[in-house]
Amino acid sequence: MDLLYDTTASPAVVPLIIDGEEKSGASTFDVMSPYTGKTCWKAASASLEDATKAVESAADAFPEWSQTKPTARRDILLKAADILEARLDGYACYMRTEMGADVGTSKYFVVPLAIRMLRDIAGRITSICGSVPIVEVEGQSAMVLKEAMGVILGIVPWNAPYVFGIRAAACALAGGNTTVIKSSELTPRCYWAIGRAFLDAGLPKGCFNVICTRPEDAPEVVNAMIEHPAVRKVNFTGSTATGRQIATSCGRNLKPCLMELGGKNSAIVCSDADLDVTVQAVLMGAWCNSGQICMSTDRILVHRDIAKEFMHHLWLAIQQMSASDSQPRLIHAASKARVERLISSAIDSGARLVQDVGEQNAVAEGIHMRSVVLQDVNEDMPVWNEEAFAPLAACRIVASDDEAVGAANSTGYGLSAAIFTRDLRKGLAMAKKLQTGAVHINSMTIHDEPVLPHGGVKNSGWGRFNAVEGLNEFLVTKNVTWMD
Repeated sequence: MDLLYDTTASPAVVPLIIDGEEKSGASTFDVMSPYTGKTCWKAASASLEDATKAVESAADAFPEWSQTKPTARRDILLKAADILEARLDGYACYMRTEMGADVGTSKYFVVPLAIRMLRDIAGRITSICGSVPIVEVEGQSAMVLKEAMGVILGIVPWNAPYVFGIRAAACALAGGNTTVIKSSELTPRCYWAIGRAFLDAGLPKGCFNVICTRPEDAPEVVNAMIEHPAVRKVNFTGSTATGRQIATSCGRNLKPCLMELGGKNSAIVCSDADLDVTVQAVLMGAWCNSGQICMSTDRILVHRDIAKEFMHHLWLAIQQMSASDSQPRLIHAASKARVERLISSAIDSGARLVQDVGEQNAVAEGIHMRSVVLQDVNEDMPVWNEEAFAPLAACRIVASDDEAVGAANSTGYGLSAAIFTRDLRKGLAMAKKLQTGAVHINSMTIHDEPVLPHGGVKNSGWGRFNAVEGLNEFLVTKNVTWMD
């Protein structure tokens, strides 16, 4: 397998991008590959001074970029999308090397989705406009304007780097803002690649800065950027625990923030579900990208009238998948250890394996683990309440649709859910009761596309990426009145 992309056309050490130039940073750190468990390359680590320069560069670039005509901004974003598409194979290899993604996820899902998102955002730029309401006072007129905010700080994770990098940066740039992206230390080359594509597309220097830093330095560097007067808004995608810290810092500095956090996503299997459709969607939702997606299916709530038949179909489907030579990989050993503790704890408390995939397919290198579905799980088990972020799902049998909805809503998260039923009216009625940012009827909990706003409620965050809602997150509304 071509684990490593030919790096002769890219820096040996992943650089920072500040003010349109690649910088070596104050120091470097090792980037580990889940495929081998060894260092795949080094990355520059930004200091406080580097981070400040990135913010100030974005602030200096803002006046000119915010006044750039919408069609010019659109054309640059479209050219960046073309460059990403031309480099798709190599950029997908970066993702596989840095985070252990399989070919299907990296080459045919994440990178193509990021390209579609970028083109969709670019196409919306020329439609940004205000309104002309009729006000009460005779002889007075008014306009409502949509204006750029300033410097936007984006803090992004490792598990789908091209999607997260594009939506964080492109939504900001589309509205006339400039941005600094603080990338995950686990996938720095993927984020460098995005920044490189925008520079090669002709984006003016300073508009899009990319920095990364050692984990031990990240809190100080991030807080310094949030506190910088030039930063006008923060968007964060990542864990709920880290999101609380970011939101606290934003609150202290009275900075608005967009939060896309974790999920504990439920798939509800009604008594009239099409089992062939349901089983495939549930397993794909649980195991895609090794379960390392915020929308992954964690909970399966099965109506008791169909439970025996569903579990049989599920067992058959898992057995068929066990013939595959592939085995999921997790981002690092600590994640694997945590997930295995969840599984062991559940089994010790009475849960059982439905059937696990890949036990007989040992892999010589890398951080791999079996895919697991548990049954006989109860609501007190940690596996039922904690986000797994691994190829792991747990099943419970419920007596009614109302009980299923109540169980789905019992979690503090609220990102995504799925309902499987042949009765669309019933599915829609149940969807209205679910406390989530998205509900998918007869398809998996994982669903992200450019035309649909993406985000959650409760502990899964607030605000939306994508579509017109995503653009509006990075625009200021201003009223202007005058006497005729």
